[in-house]
Amino acid sequence: MKIIITIFSILCINTTLFAQNQQFLKTPKFNKDDLKKEKSNIDPKAPAELLYRSIHYRVDNRTGNLIKEYTYRVKIYEKDKSEDWHNLEVSLYDNNSGDREVLANMKALVYNLEGDNVVETKVDKSSKFKSKENKYITVSKYAFPNIKSGSIIEYHYEVSSPFVYEIPLIYIELDIPSVYTEYVFDTPMQMSYSVDFTGSLTPKYKIVKEDIIYGSQHKTYRFGYDNLKGFKTEKYVNNNDNYRTKIRAELHSTYFGDNLKMYTSTWEDIRKKLWDHDDFGLQYKKDRLVKELLPAGIVDDKDDLSKANKILDYVKTNFTWNYNNGIYAENGIKDVIKNKTGNDADLNLMLTAMFRSANITAYPILISTVRNGNLNLTFPNIGNFNYVVVGAEINKRFYLFDATSKQSQANLLPSRVWNNSGLLVKDDKAEVITMFNAKMSYGTHLTKAKINDDGTISGTYEDKDAGLLALNAKENYDENPDKYKKQYKESYAIDFSDINSAVLSNGDFESKMKFSSNNLIDHVGKKKIFNPLLFLNQSSNDFNDTEERKYMINFVSPYTRTKKVEIEIPEGYTVADLPKSKKITTDDKEISYSYVVENKDNKITVTSEVKIASADYPKEYYPAFKQIWKVISDSESQVMSLIKK
Repeated sequence: MKIIITIFSILCINTTLFAQNQQFLKTPKFNKDDLKKEKSNIDPKAPAELLYRSIHYRVDNRTGNLIKEYTYRVKIYEKDKSEDWHNLEVSLYDNNSGDREVLANMKALVYNLEGDNVVETKVDKSSKFKSKENKYITVSKYAFPNIKSGSIIEYHYEVSSPFVYEIPLIYIELDIPSVYTEYVFDTPMQMSYSVDFTGSLTPKYKIVKEDIIYGSQHKTYRFGYDNLKGFKTEKYVNNNDNYRTKIRAELHSTYFGDNLKMYTSTWEDIRKKLWDHDDFGLQYKKDRLVKELLPAGIVDDKDDLSKANKILDYVKTNFTWNYNNGIYAENGIKDVIKNKTGNDADLNLMLTAMFRSANITAYPILISTVRNGNLNLTFPNIGNFNYVVVGAEINKRFYLFDATSKQSQANLLPSRVWNNSGLLVKDDKAEVITMFNAKMSYGTHLTKAKINDDGTISGTYEDKDAGLLALNAKENYDENPDKYKKQYKESYAIDFSDINSAVLSNGDFESKMKFSSNNLIDHVGKKKIFNPLLFLNQSSNDFNDTEERKYMINFVSPYTRTKKVEIEIPEGYTVADLPKSKKITTDDKEISYSYVVENKDNKITVTSEVKIASADYPKEYYPAFKQIWKVISDSESQVMSLIKK
């Protein structure tokens, strides 16, 4: 059996560290004094706190199922600021082939202190709500009753799962502090798992050893953490979860009888597994199904890049993403052709097949979306991936494509996919590739305003985006047009009307509207005092953290954002004071800002422009951003005045 122990096991086998004879999987008795606590000793400002948290995974030797046990005891200090803990959601997976997860042993209580008495409120079945998230996942939702500031929520439940290949990822660090958190994973010795740790925390209590538990020889991993602070997020980070301490495990091999079976352990193993998979490799090999789809005018194009763009446009126009993610086709090309919809793998594997049928060298690329988290490149496992895009070699250059977004173009992909790395699945080998967005995006905000006799300001406002900014704007608009238009009024507190949004012929996305306001000008004697950027000024500094930056700075795309305001000087008035222009640029030209004010032809023109040359920056750039953003806020907070002649 020892021949299949993983690298992690070799390093940790028989490592047993005890601190005060720590006992795992023993829920402490309920303590009435916890109900009397008015604040956390770890973080007095925390709205809630984990008093006890236990995650226990074990592979049942008898049934072969994975048993997932969760026990939580949560103290609520501020009801209005701890809404995330007032409900419980349990997701259950069903592969629609007879294998499904089952929820069992659910017990949930809410404790309150009334006088000197502890009052228990049970969560009954009437509080349960079940919803179908997609064809594979059903979510059971429980609402905890009688939640007050000072309450304690306690729940325990088990899930029996036939899916033992990948053990769910667990974040050790959450947004609230934890008095005690433990992670336990027990597996029969016939099953060997690779265990992956990322993050900065080291467990105070640690046991990794072989032992006889549940009546047979097992490998056990036990990690306990005392007095954890709540995880601190930072602005301009793609996904703060990437930096949390977390644990996951994946089946490496099994050894039953004399049969040794190896599972995924290298990137090449992943490629081989997918190559002949019905819902992956066999999908984009079905070029016979897609050859008849493409109009002759596309297939006959002699320029391969033009041909690829036309094929992408054809797929975007005729087929629609159903918003489900996955590396496997959900419906399959044949069904997608018929019903015109599918998940990301359906559309992009079909796009791959179409490229190949048109003699364009193309391959699928496995990625982990931004929300799903970064890949751990030292831990090859298929469970890390949740999305597919397409890579094509055209005229000795490599291009990326994604057919899920109606606005996408070659190398212009949705924000969700720009997550540093991907696995290029070629026909004969797998390659880890770096994916970074170097395509500049542009945001242009143009306001033309007039000061009316009654002291109000009215005019027109145009908001135009290009590149990734346009793609994001169009996706948000398509998702909910009314909500998209409403954002202008909410963001600027201005009375906008006649809002019209549309995609321009060059792919830019533009919104035009009228506005009027009676609160942009202060009248002091004969003077009219106002900010010449009107409602577009940025008065706050987004880079104002006083603590040292910990994480990379992410913008997803390099961008240039320009704000231009033109204001007609009303008859009978002259300019008394103008703001000072300002320009600042870093030595390496990566970050620049300019603020220019002009008085010409009876018109005030203010142009503000910030340019960020790259999508990502190391944390060491934070002081530079802090300095420039202070210049931005100081410049754009300036006011000007007009005086009556």
